[in-house]
Amino acid sequence: MDIKKRLYLIVFAIFLVVLAGSSGYYILFGGIPKYIDCLYMTVISMTSVGYGEILPITGNMPAQIFTMILITFGMGVILYGISTLTAITIEGELSGILRKNKMEKEIKKLHRHFIVCGGGETGRHVIEELVKNMEKVVLIEHLEDNIEKSINIKGLLYIKGNAADDNNLIAAGIERASGIIICLPSDKDNLYITMTARMLNDRIRIISRMVDQSIEPKLRKAGADSAVSPNFIGGLRMASEMLRPTVVDFLDSMLRSSQGNIRINQINISKNSHVIGKKISELRLAEQFDLIVLGHKHRGGEIAFNPSPSSVLMEDSAIIVMGGVENTEKAKHSV
Repeated sequence: MDIKKRLYLIVFAIFLVVLAGSSGYYILFGGIPKYIDCLYMTVISMTSVGYGEILPITGNMPAQIFTMILITFGMGVILYGISTLTAITIEGELSGILRKNKMEKEIKKLHRHFIVCGGGETGRHVIEELVKNMEKVVLIEHLEDNIEKSINIKGLLYIKGNAADDNNLIAAGIERASGIIICLPSDKDNLYITMTARMLNDRIRIISRMVDQSIEPKLRKAGADSAVSPNFIGGLRMASEMLRPTVVDFLDSMLRSSQGNIRINQINISKNSHVIGKKISELRLAEQFDLIVLGHKHRGGEIAFNPSPSSVLMEDSAIIVMGGVENTEKAKHSV
């Protein structure tokens, strides 16, 4: 039985016995005593504290029989409740409930966060990279082992359950999220979650894993913005290691740089940005944020590599930069 249901059952059972005992005394004595006295008599009988009879029980056979039954059932319920609470505390289930409730409250406060479905080998690397980029992440995973392996990632929130369940996606805040990354080992599950996520939030960015590359058109039609094949990416990486090892070493060194979290990132120019119409040089990204400008892209256009400093910024364009994650975040807030 679910731990919450067990706790509710204990509380309900105690309440029911107390109510039955108090009402029983009240009826046995013809409604003459105050109900609070009947309640008091019930509590001291159940707990066997021995304060003495506040009601004339001795010599009243029906009341004596009722009291014996009440003590038997009352003590049984109390002992069961104590043993259950002790077991819950020892097993750590109570602290788990408190931690779960705390996480649920924190998730409800999130906006423009990222959801990762699946905390396996692929999902765990995804989470680590998102967290390094100072993003808020919610993991949906049903396997305890995968949760345990990911739980040490700083700032990670998680929901234990099946990502294919609409309720878990809603609990993860999909209606408020910026993106969802679906990296389950089954293409069937990834396709279903992609479709569900698009139905729940038509603005969210969806990235899905795929094992069979032939399923990509289906994922696109289901609502995925992009589909990634780990096997395909792994193959390219192995070929690159053979053909251009120095380039690969440069990219790996960037990810593990002792100078901080160095990343290639993008700065989006929103429709309400105050820098629309300005030149890239006017942002002073190198001087103020120590960022190197690698590219610039207008909406619907091609990427301009090493763009001219005089390039004009337009609505919904993006600047591709390389530098520290913290500096990139500061630059994003400045535009």
